[in-house]
Amino acid sequence: MSMINALKLRRSIYSLNKNLPVSEAEVKKLIEQVTELVPDAFNMKSARVIAAFGEQQNKLWDEIYNVFSGKVAREKIDSFKAAAGTVLYFIDNEVVKGLQEKFAAYAANFPIWANQANGMLQFSVWSALRELNIGANIQHYNPVIDNKVKELFDVPESWSLTAQMPFGGIVKEPEAKEPEDISKRVKFFD
Repeated sequence: MSMINALKLRRSIYSLNKNLPVSEAEVKKLIEQVTELVPDAFNMKSARVIAAFGEQQNKLWDEIYNVFSGKVAREKIDSFKAAAGTVLYFIDNEVVKGLQEKFAAYAANFPIWANQANGMLQFSVWSALRELNIGANIQHYNPVIDNKVKELFDVPESWSLTAQMPFGGIVKEPEAKEPEDISKRVKFFD
């Protein structure tokens, strides 16, 4: 699939179910491959990923609901729980700190670069899942859920949660997007 087609297909899909069109093993392999291939400044490899499937997927979203003490609609949380799995994205701050110490002239930039790399990883996994006809969306319940996620998955203290990506079989495709006037956001000079 071409990059442009992958970008066109990658959408926020909220109507998900547990019926993956491929095996969990294929999804796990895809996540590993993408994580290895996504670039990172100074090759820092600061991104960390945990993927929850099955009962861990259900427990994750039940605990997220509990952390919010009912302040988030149960229906919304259940829509994420209905997915086949969730990818949790982290930055390992120990890696960032180590490079800040090693390359002091760039110290202020390493957290920025780590966030950029994490965003590229999220987008790349999202697009790659879509190539397998798996839908996904991105959520940001952190930092409210950070302690519960660390407890559930024995996450090292140096890892900071950046996003949650429920994924699964596509129940309903999103509505078509209206094309935008891209000239408002892109300028060319010759």
